[in-house]
Amino acid sequence: MCFEFLTPRVPKHWLLFIAAIVWTFAGGMLLFRGYLFSLANPGHEFVKTGFCLIGGLTFYLFMFDRISKKLVTRIKNLVKERPCMFSFFNVRSYVLMTIMIISGIILRKTGLVSPAHLSLIYITMGIPLLMSSFRFYYSFFKS
Repeated sequence: MCFEFLTPRVPKHWLLFIAAIVWTFAGGMLLFRGYLFSLANPGHEFVKTGFCLIGGLTFYLFMFDRISKKLVTRIKNLVKERPCMFSFFNVRSYVLMTIMIISGIILRKTGLVSPAHLSLIYITMGIPLLMSSFRFYYSFFKS
């Protein structure tokens, strides 16, 4: 391709670190927004925290653990030693991420879900994202 030289490339080992940063940012952002929304709607903090922890751990164990494992394996098995720096996700993951971001924005902007309930969703989804980022950090520092 004539524009191949414009592709930002990094050693595939560093894709693990880039993925870790992206997952940390996404999980942290959701936890922060969820926390801010929960401050605006105080009450039953112990119940809400317990619900979010159980939900977040469940999502991690049954979904995000498997996804992050697959992505780490995919990165390690890339053929190119210096792939595009955005290839830490496959197309399916980018589509899923886009759908989740758009859904969160729609729910927040339209008011279809109250901020009190949205805070629970954000925190519940932030937990497995943040937990999954640790697999990428571990894989990066281990290799």
